[in-house]
Amino acid sequence: MHVVVNAAMSADGKLSSRRREQITISGPEDFARVDRLRARSDAVVVGVGTVLADDPHLTLDDPELREQRLEAGKSEHPARVVVDSNARTPTDARIVDDAAATYLLVSESARFDRRAELARPSVEFVTAGEGRVDLLRAFASLQERGIEEVMVEGGGELIFSLVESGLVDELSVFVGPQLVGGRDAPTLADGDGFVENFPELTLEDVERMDDGVLLRWTLAE
Repeated sequence: MHVVVNAAMSADGKLSSRRREQITISGPEDFARVDRLRARSDAVVVGVGTVLADDPHLTLDDPELREQRLEAGKSEHPARVVVDSNARTPTDARIVDDAAATYLLVSESARFDRRAELARPSVEFVTAGEGRVDLLRAFASLQERGIEEVMVEGGGELIFSLVESGLVDELSVFVGPQLVGGRDAPTLADGDGFVENFPELTLEDVERMDDGVLLRWTLAE
């Protein structure tokens, strides 16, 4: 499985403001790039915090990209994956509509009544871990379902956990021309943080885009 983390952050490394509301960081060029990256992926992954804050749909905007996927024998949109240990995804969230298949990665502690409320033909539950999702087991289960190319779109807690688990192969980050500030504003990698054995990145590409810059790193195995 090949896992790419994609994110847009401010010049000071923030994904959004301290209110954790979605803010516009990149522009039209980067939006189109993200759509192309989604189109190449078998699945797009977010954490439940992103679902609660932004209510993303995670489908393809460009009809040509959708048509290309269909011509290649794939589904119109990549599958959507939510890492949601306790099944907190709202029942009316756009990510569980029937536009595309959705996998909800939950732990054994997720309440059965919440699972029942979220059950629908487009949703499949993947249970891995006791109190929280065991990402290694969950991603292995996704791979068993034929998912090989994965795009991760946040948030910071999930990105940190994936890097900590050794699951990330590539990191693509658009750095925008604004300062957000705030000690409580989410960053690219939140979680507990590393205090030693910091993951090493190799810079593969730098590209000026919109009014910012796109950086692409690979992670050492």
